[in-house]
Amino acid sequence: MHAAGNGQRGARRLPTPDHLWYDTPMPAHDAPSRSDEPLPPALDAALRSRTAEILPLLRAWCGINSHTANVTGVNAMGEALCAAFAFEGLVHERRPGQGVGDHHCWRTPAFDLAPPAERVLLVGHHDTVFPPGTFEAFELDLDGDRLRAPGALDMKGGLAVVRAALGALSDVGELAGRPLAVVSVADEETSSLDSAPWMRALGAGARAALVFESGRDHDAIITRRKGTGRLVLTVKGRAAHAGNDLAAGINAIVALARVVDRVALLGDASRGVTVNIGTIRGGESVNTVPAFAEAVCDFRVERARDAETLLEAARAIAAEVARATGATITLGGGLRRPPMERTDAAAALCETYAACARAAGLGAVEAGLLGGGSDANTLSAVGVPAIDGLGPRGKGFHTHDEYIELSTVHPKAVALVRCLLRLTGDAR
Repeated sequence: MHAAGNGQRGARRLPTPDHLWYDTPMPAHDAPSRSDEPLPPALDAALRSRTAEILPLLRAWCGINSHTANVTGVNAMGEALCAAFAFEGLVHERRPGQGVGDHHCWRTPAFDLAPPAERVLLVGHHDTVFPPGTFEAFELDLDGDRLRAPGALDMKGGLAVVRAALGALSDVGELAGRPLAVVSVADEETSSLDSAPWMRALGAGARAALVFESGRDHDAIITRRKGTGRLVLTVKGRAAHAGNDLAAGINAIVALARVVDRVALLGDASRGVTVNIGTIRGGESVNTVPAFAEAVCDFRVERARDAETLLEAARAIAAEVARATGATITLGGGLRRPPMERTDAAAALCETYAACARAAGLGAVEAGLLGGGSDANTLSAVGVPAIDGLGPRGKGFHTHDEYIELSTVHPKAVALVRCLLRLTGDAR
């Protein structure tokens, strides 16, 4: 697709802010009973005004290719966020990325002054999965309640919800005195390997982390995610001519096959452990005993201790095969994202947000275990109570059918404002 203003071929006309698309009624099965207590009129009006800005913002933001490896594009998206979050009551910090785009944080003065146990983090990312080339064929399209665009669901829509909520609080003078920080990283789609240490330092000891990944059916609130890891198995054998000197060779592919056959069996559905042999390569020619082979495996775990158990078992298998074949076998990789394990504090945070979601007319169920990771994993692993999936509802993330349901944007912003008021001292 093209950036805003470049004449998007085939795209439908976007409504102006005068079209109150955020007041579209949601399906009855997703509208539990509402709270009798409304937001203060000034805050409600400010929130509606800020929500009306979301559609043009998303048109601009989704027009920026911010594929993780496209550092120039990721930084352009970061600059767009800097302009969008230039509210009174927020101080900006840029963290230069190492091999990736820059990471950003906007903090209130109260965040720096408050003890960690009172701080609340709002977490997102501005990188996406669509590389240049595939991105241009994905045109922004508005079809009724659905806004289809690259990154709209994962997760520029979530960032827009955060922006609407904090903008409204700023407009009524309710932002600067609350200990809040917004974090948006540039490498979430590649496991936040660069940003994770910085994020953990910001969140150390915090009261809560609210993460704005894609909203799920019935606005399910995520409290558990599997940890994700990678194993790289590298085998060095000895090359030899397959016809004249076969016995002198050490076949790296054969050794690797013995290893991966057994490593694949380390998965245990009863404990939520999965192993997938994702890629394998080796050899130079059919008439040469291969001296090199490599496999890359994905693994997922529900509990951090299961990752080390799996790695120890894989090392033992590799050592045994190395002794039997004479090959040199090394294991690389490890746990890239620790699991997001459900704690009592996270469950209590889920209940707090759920009450606010119900008051905003949203669903408020707790999601089951998810197999994919997010930055909620990073913060949860250092003891920060975290919940996830607070972005607009939608489907198709990481595909060219990715869309958000526009009618959920305003209620999500209302729920967030209510939750922030509760977490920072105003039980509304």
